[in-house]
Amino acid sequence: MILAVDQLSISSREKTIVNNVSLSIKKGEWFALVGQSGSGKSLLSKAVGRLLPSNLQVEGKIFFNDVDLLSLSTKQIRAMRGQKLSYIFQDYQGSFTPFRTIGQHFEEYQKVHGIPSKSRKNNSLEAIDSVGLEAAIYNKYPFQLSGGQLQRVSIALALLLSPDLVIADEATTALDSVSGHRILELLAKRQKETGCTILFITHDWRHVKRYANRLAVMKEGEIVESGGKHRILDHPQHEYTKQLIQAAPTLGHRLPSGLKEVEKDEPAYS
Repeated sequence: MILAVDQLSISSREKTIVNNVSLSIKKGEWFALVGQSGSGKSLLSKAVGRLLPSNLQVEGKIFFNDVDLLSLSTKQIRAMRGQKLSYIFQDYQGSFTPFRTIGQHFEEYQKVHGIPSKSRKNNSLEAIDSVGLEAAIYNKYPFQLSGGQLQRVSIALALLLSPDLVIADEATTALDSVSGHRILELLAKRQKETGCTILFITHDWRHVKRYANRLAVMKEGEIVESGGKHRILDHPQHEYTKQLIQAAPTLGHRLPSGLKEVEKDEPAYS
């Protein structure tokens, strides 16, 4: 297992938000964490990278490649972010400084992780090309790019240092349907090329059906059901899972022209 969450609880002074959650993710798979807004899935994903605000208390263990992330120092976890694990956020626009070029963002990202200056630009251009963007993007500012282009840049940055785990937190929510599908197709392509593992946070069962190997369903801070994609979609056991699937008309929605259903039962890498 590349990631194992063991009896994780997250609480504020007023209440427990995530309660005694355990899950495990295999190397190379696409694992979906599904639930309605407020179910705690984003908090759980942020706990992995130690990105939670200081007013929240965390108990339990999070093992990443057999290392307990909650036991690491601030310096150690910062070094892991980007190199070993990285994030693609829903608010991708907020990840960019408007008065700095895309190239400067790539430069700073690599500088923080000790990449030699002589290789940074080539690394950046290769990453930009890998997500289907032209080299001219390097000298442009974020406001000069479309939402889809910026999200592609976010993916390029997230995969720049070849992390083992990529956490995509509602990564297409701010995009239209067609752009969202294209972004996920790109992410799936890059996953196949790099062998990374994806933890995919979503409430969209259409994306779960298309991309996931396995999934877990969260309700009010707890995992109520987990298992293989086809088993849960075809034979859900928990009443909450049944309600979510029945209320998801998008499962029968036709995909944009040119996209075909992707069936994935096993991870591409082990």
